[in-house]
Amino acid sequence: MSPETTAPAGAVVAPPPKSRRGLFLKLLVIVLILAAIGWTVWYFVDGRWYEDTDDAYVNGNVVQITPQIAATVLSITADDGDLVHKGDVLVKLDDSDAQIALLSARAELANTVRRVRGLYNNVSSAQADVAVRQTAVDRARADYNRRRDLAKSGAISSEELSHALDALTSAESSLASAKQSYSTSKVLVDDTVVASHPDVRAAAAKLRSAILDEARTVILAPVDGYVAKRTVQLGQRVQPGAALMAVVPLHEVWIDANFKETQLTHMRIGQPVDVTADIYGGDVVYKAKIRSLGVGSGSAFSLLPAQNATGNWIKIVQRVPVRVVFTDPKQLDEKPLRLGLSTKVTVSLHDQGGPLLAQQAPTKPEFATDVYDRRLAGADEEIARVIHENASAGEGEKEKAPK
Repeated sequence: MSPETTAPAGAVVAPPPKSRRGLFLKLLVIVLILAAIGWTVWYFVDGRWYEDTDDAYVNGNVVQITPQIAATVLSITADDGDLVHKGDVLVKLDDSDAQIALLSARAELANTVRRVRGLYNNVSSAQADVAVRQTAVDRARADYNRRRDLAKSGAISSEELSHALDALTSAESSLASAKQSYSTSKVLVDDTVVASHPDVRAAAAKLRSAILDEARTVILAPVDGYVAKRTVQLGQRVQPGAALMAVVPLHEVWIDANFKETQLTHMRIGQPVDVTADIYGGDVVYKAKIRSLGVGSGSAFSLLPAQNATGNWIKIVQRVPVRVVFTDPKQLDEKPLRLGLSTKVTVSLHDQGGPLLAQQAPTKPEFATDVYDRRLAGADEEIARVIHENASAGEGEKEKAPK
């Protein structure tokens, strides 16, 4: 028997309750449609003008500190994490060998100056000898001419005339030899003074090299930064070119962001960039700009480039490195970044007037240091002093000699 037959006559039957599931489905569809519309509007109005990637890492200069001479380490002034300024002493090496080489070079320069002074004296001596030989030739020629006139009148024998001719020939030969010796001596010092003589300059170069090696026993910091990767140990015998430590200037870091090749269509040099670092989260946003777009994908410059000429080739979207530099150094001072940290980079594509590649070559060095320019500051004065002392030693001895 159905419920309708059991209900009393004239009673109103209540309708069945409506299902809420259909209402929720309708609401969900409406929300999805509104979200799709909102995303579409956002994309065409603003979203399509940005490209971002989290395949981006902090990079920077790692200035290697290496010795230029072989020596033993006597002291280490800085350790990992220490702040150093340009010109600070990092490592001191044993300078015993350098001091000995310096003394030897100084003595060699003094000896060379004295030897060159002897060359100038040889020129004066040869010139005087030429004058003596010329007088002898004039005397022998006059004697020969006088005897020749006497021989014509029969006053002297032909044998005596022959002896006079032999004497003239011998005097002329001696004169020719003296002139040759004078020319040889003069060539060695022609158009020079003691300080500009080639032998003196060669000895001065050796002294300058010895002064430079002595200065290289003190290893200085070439830039401001923080010490990292210290491997040098006290008492270690280091060789030229060996890495002792590194100095990292954290105020000169940049970001290497690896974008997909499909994201580079509207990227240009100079476009503004927002950078967030995982270490500080999204609350800290660094202002930056695109410095350069890579000239090749990362795989193109790998040690073993990919070989796609195979039968099982699969297309893989490549990534191209984009260098991003910071525009506000104060942000790096307040929130410093370390090398290798992960970041997220968002590029604004609104301004597309910049170039794809650099249009002109650099006009000045990107990175430079003048720390090593002062190592030969006193070398010229030292060389001039040694030359002066040994070039004027003869005059000094004359002044001190008793009258």
